[in-house]
Amino acid sequence: MNSDSKPPKHGPLKGIRILELGQLIAGPFTTTMLGYYGAEVIKIEPPGIGDPIRRWRSMKGDTSLWWYSIGRNKKSVTVDLRHPDGQAIVRDLAAQCDVLVENFRPGVMEGWKLGPDDLKAANPDLVYTRISGYGQTGPYAEKPGFASVCEGISGFRYLNGFPGEAPVRPNLSLGDSIASLHAVIGVLMALNARERGLHQGQVIDVALYETMFNMLESVVPEYAEQGIIREASGTTLTGIVPTNTYRCKDNKFVIIGGNGDSIFKRLMTEMGRHDFAADPAMADNAGRVRHQKVIDDAIANWCRQHPIQTVIEKLEAVRVPAGPVYNAEDMANDPHFQARGLFEKVNIDATNTVTIPGMSPKLSGTPGATQWPGPKLGEHTNEILTELLDISPENLQALKNNAVI
Repeated sequence: MNSDSKPPKHGPLKGIRILELGQLIAGPFTTTMLGYYGAEVIKIEPPGIGDPIRRWRSMKGDTSLWWYSIGRNKKSVTVDLRHPDGQAIVRDLAAQCDVLVENFRPGVMEGWKLGPDDLKAANPDLVYTRISGYGQTGPYAEKPGFASVCEGISGFRYLNGFPGEAPVRPNLSLGDSIASLHAVIGVLMALNARERGLHQGQVIDVALYETMFNMLESVVPEYAEQGIIREASGTTLTGIVPTNTYRCKDNKFVIIGGNGDSIFKRLMTEMGRHDFAADPAMADNAGRVRHQKVIDDAIANWCRQHPIQTVIEKLEAVRVPAGPVYNAEDMANDPHFQARGLFEKVNIDATNTVTIPGMSPKLSGTPGATQWPGPKLGEHTNEILTELLDISPENLQALKNNAVI
């Protein structure tokens, strides 16, 4: 991979320029996705400290491994957003961008005179993307909106875990990542509308709790129409049988999805449970739901008799979906992950490399790519301010002397 900072050569978003404001996960991951597919991303960071994610979790030298991934393909520009001169720089940059992405608390950008109305006059085509915990309106708008809290109020956490126990969170900031994907969708739709002449620039309002709410499938109509409150169900999926996680003889876990009618028959036949395969009471999902315990007990007992590889081979031979539960080491050693390019080794400098995850989806004609890993803090400040804003060397030095950049 190239380690220079030229605009991405690949991707369907080539020619789109994005200004990223904010920090940590939801806003930055949005622009990581867009930058991977060709957009030029200018990331604004506080002078001296930068985005806190530069120092989160495991470090390589003085930089977090996470930064090299989430900061890929971005140009780092340091600007003090609390300084009037810094705000002026951002206004000038926004006038030359297609998209702005910010994830500050509602009202902060307006306080800096960088809200949508402040920027619209100079750039009516700007797609202004806002990510917050609870959205830009409503009684909760100004509440702090961390992903963990928003996952709880969204209804997602209530379903995640085991009956009678405290709800469980995945060991990820899932709410931030899901919000980022919604923001990407919003940006692409707004750019499409602009390109087709349906609208000029517009504001995209992404709320973390609402993006998780979007994932709840039939939870809302089940409650609204029948008063059903779906509960946590551990490793199973309520109303779908069998689909579960089972421990094998070698203490590894396998996931088996045998909930299709014909799949269920093949699964039971392979297990030697011809009685279940031929039982009309288990011929459809509704019947299997009524017999869930005996079915799950039978599958669990069969899995305990075989190592995981044997279980998977037997089930794949009869076209029953089954697979292991992987950790990071398992993924790194899997030939399919490698063949699909999910582990990218990129150059940090002339002597150091770092491995970061590849991204999807894969496009055949205009693929995404990692051009360079997360840059050093302020690495592109001079480049952007001189080339885009035509700021003279003397004025650049004055801005540095005043700690604006």
